[in-house]
Amino acid sequence: MKLGSIVRFRDRDWVVVASEDEVLLLRPLTGTPEDTVAVHRRLSTLLGGSLPTERVATSSFPLPEARDVADAASVRLFWQAARLLLREGAAPFRSFGRTSVVPRPYQLVPLLMALRLDPVRILIADDVGVGKTIEAGLIVRELWDRKEIRRFAVLCPPYLCDQWHKELAEKFHFEPIIVGSGTIGYLERRVPRGRSFYDYYPVQVISIDFIKRERNKYLFLQEAPELIVVDEVHGAVPAGGRERHLRYELVRELAADPRRHLILLTATPHSGIQEAFQKLLGLIDPEFEGWDFRGLDEGKRARLARHFIQRTRADIKSSWDAEGYFPERDPVERTYRLSPLQRELYERTRRFCMGIVRRGQELTGFRRRMHYWSALALLRCVMSSPQAAQAALRRRRRGEAPPEEEAEYDLSVFAYERTDERGTDEAPAIPFAEETADSEATALRRLEALARAITPDQDPKLQGCIEEVRALLREGFRPVIWCFFVDTAEYVAEALRRVLSREFRDLEVLCVTGRMDEEERRRAVEELMGRETRRVLVATDCLSEGINLQEGFDAVLHYDLPWNPNRLEQREGRVDRFGQKKNVVRVVRYYGTDNPVDGAILQVLLKKAWEIYKTLKIYVPVPIEEESVLEALVNALFTGPAHRTAEQMALEFLDEKTKELHNRWDLDAKRERESRTRFAQRRIKPHEVYRELEAADKVLGGAEEVCEFVLAACQRIGLHIERDPGRPSVWRIPLAPDALANVPELVRWSLPRSRKGAWHIAFHSPTPEGAEFVGRNHPFVTALAQYLFEGAISGEAKAASRCGAIRTDAVDRLTSLYLLRTRYLLEQPRKPPLLCEEVLVLGQRGFGEGWIPREEALRLLAQAVPVANIPIEEKRDLVELALTHIEPILREEGSELGRILAERARELEEGHKRLRRTVGEPVRGVAVRPQWPPDLLGVLVLQPVTKG
Repeated sequence: MKLGSIVRFRDRDWVVVASEDEVLLLRPLTGTPEDTVAVHRRLSTLLGGSLPTERVATSSFPLPEARDVADAASVRLFWQAARLLLREGAAPFRSFGRTSVVPRPYQLVPLLMALRLDPVRILIADDVGVGKTIEAGLIVRELWDRKEIRRFAVLCPPYLCDQWHKELAEKFHFEPIIVGSGTIGYLERRVPRGRSFYDYYPVQVISIDFIKRERNKYLFLQEAPELIVVDEVHGAVPAGGRERHLRYELVRELAADPRRHLILLTATPHSGIQEAFQKLLGLIDPEFEGWDFRGLDEGKRARLARHFIQRTRADIKSSWDAEGYFPERDPVERTYRLSPLQRELYERTRRFCMGIVRRGQELTGFRRRMHYWSALALLRCVMSSPQAAQAALRRRRRGEAPPEEEAEYDLSVFAYERTDERGTDEAPAIPFAEETADSEATALRRLEALARAITPDQDPKLQGCIEEVRALLREGFRPVIWCFFVDTAEYVAEALRRVLSREFRDLEVLCVTGRMDEEERRRAVEELMGRETRRVLVATDCLSEGINLQEGFDAVLHYDLPWNPNRLEQREGRVDRFGQKKNVVRVVRYYGTDNPVDGAILQVLLKKAWEIYKTLKIYVPVPIEEESVLEALVNALFTGPAHRTAEQMALEFLDEKTKELHNRWDLDAKRERESRTRFAQRRIKPHEVYRELEAADKVLGGAEEVCEFVLAACQRIGLHIERDPGRPSVWRIPLAPDALANVPELVRWSLPRSRKGAWHIAFHSPTPEGAEFVGRNHPFVTALAQYLFEGAISGEAKAASRCGAIRTDAVDRLTSLYLLRTRYLLEQPRKPPLLCEEVLVLGQRGFGEGWIPREEALRLLAQAVPVANIPIEEKRDLVELALTHIEPILREEGSELGRILAERARELEEGHKRLRRTVGEPVRGVAVRPQWPPDLLGVLVLQPVTKG
């Protein structure tokens, strides 16, 4: 049985959507691809002898019946439902029928690049917040729908697994599983005996830190799918540390298969270490690893450009007319001055730490680094907050230090936090090489008592933060307050609740830290963002990756400045990213003008990072190894007198070592600017992409068509929908039980589970604040379309109709409009044919007096309105005549209708060839052929008004 043919199976009509060896894939005639079943030909034949319903037999699409005649609006609604149910779209991009995201034109550039490659090997290094997940998802969905892949896996850090699972399910309609230490047992129990779950589940999101282990990776390597996506891939190239080496070995072994598709994602491809960047490029092509990126000739540059895309927001705005796609970032600086108690605590702690540093200078290697880390970590805690200071001092005094072999990992992240590996946000235990002397224990008690004496009212840092948050709330912002330590975050959150709740009665302050597991954190944040209240989120860096906050927050305040400039972008990028509804995102860099710890990090690292950001609109990584940063910070904080302001420290830091660091940083910034200029992929022109988006919308329906359909459908089924007062682009659907009492069950189950208040929706993306985007593939739209379509086909529901007749002044002669669902076979060289579909509106004058142009038929269906009544019997007679006329035509492929469909097939064929020319694929052997007969979905007869 050929693709696109209609068959009868189990007392139901189906469409053959694929034929693979001995298996037929059947989609219900009135269903969606999610209802597709697989039928084994041989088993069907055997069972068909004893169970006739199990036999697959030829069938045909049921013709409309004149007795079900209605008005033009009912027929138009039926046509819209049929079009919105299309998934195997006939437009050149096959994936758009199964994506619930409306891609921006610039996000299609990586897809066009990918279609040029076989296999797909691409490194997407676009700026933070541009939408790399969407760009990768579009590539994967397109390859899947072209049947070029059957399985794929996303490898990502464990904290991103839930995010990827949600994106793949909600935006791209996959059914992924998460593979990690917490899910492995459950997955294994669901797999049939003798099968590996790596082979059994086609779509997997895998924790790279789980799968890199020796005991886990070998089975995965044996069963690895055809396509691998690696997110945050900069953390999988060697740059020090055994964990990164294990990740690299895993990805390198996957990349060793020359036929495997590989999509690599990172916002920071170049860490400042040239060797690491070359190894990253070597994953795409081993030859690239030997290239000196700083001196590529034009031939090598052109070859690399086929696989590498790197764009800033400025690139996108200048090349793609992308105003309004991203918010404007408004950075401001706010400062405070230390209280006398805070200054005394700092000076005493610094003297204490000087002893640790001096002892370390007598040592070498790890033991020396451990002393330096200890001193920096303790000083950082003390200047973060009184609570963090007490926790660190108490843990040290009580001897809660970790074993020495664990100290390197535990403490290094407090001295210079890594952005590719998550550290802890607990105040550290501070180990020393020797037992704590009695004099040191006494000093620790005194320091702890001094920290305890600093009350919130005597803490200028906290009071300044409260005033700044108050100002942000008054301006309508919803801020995220970033802290480094758990104790600091809880301290700040409690103070904000206590003070600001008096002024803002509906204020909610949520504190999220590493003491909550990942699911608990995600659930708490999503619940807060779902409530219509003023809100403040106080968080540690456990949230700076993995959970996007742009839907609920629009300002950032750095209560503790990060010591790694890349962490700034990760924090700010949680709210300043694609999908942010506010036009402006406020960023508050908060520091003490006389806080020596802030002064050191500002003058050694952050001021230079901000200067480069102003020029490039990106953060360029520090161009030195971690140990060099450690030495610079130790020199800054533990040499010279303690009584120094940030300004005084800035002058002292202009030594040769700091100048050398900044000079190297400038050179890296220049390299980064040149790289993004060369690999911004400006050769792909906007008009080429816009044309393909328009072609897809014509077949599948765009935002305006979805809006029109939903409003009309809700009216027909009794679901109340109204504009939201003051927001013309937002619609409101009450969810109270009495408002839904008469709504069909299929539609009711597609609504939000909450039955309180109202559901606010919008049909354009990005959506206004507080509204959910509803596109053509949203479950609500699908449920509406399926209910109306199936009800019209079966005749059980009257909300939409297959037949109609009206008397109108839109025509001057009797005109019949026919709604046809046409199927085509897309033939490609060296690949099996693919089934495509679209819904056409064709029209004839009279009954056989000539076909009218498709554009005119579509216009008449959309615009013709009744101006006079027609008796019901006359309506049925008119429809019966139209059906009697069209029925024999549907049996003759050589008729004029056959010629029209062949012409339409040639138009579609040219669209597919045009896309192939754009991406450099051969067009010879590409053909689109109509499958006969088309399905006659419905008919609308337009009778002219009698003149005189």
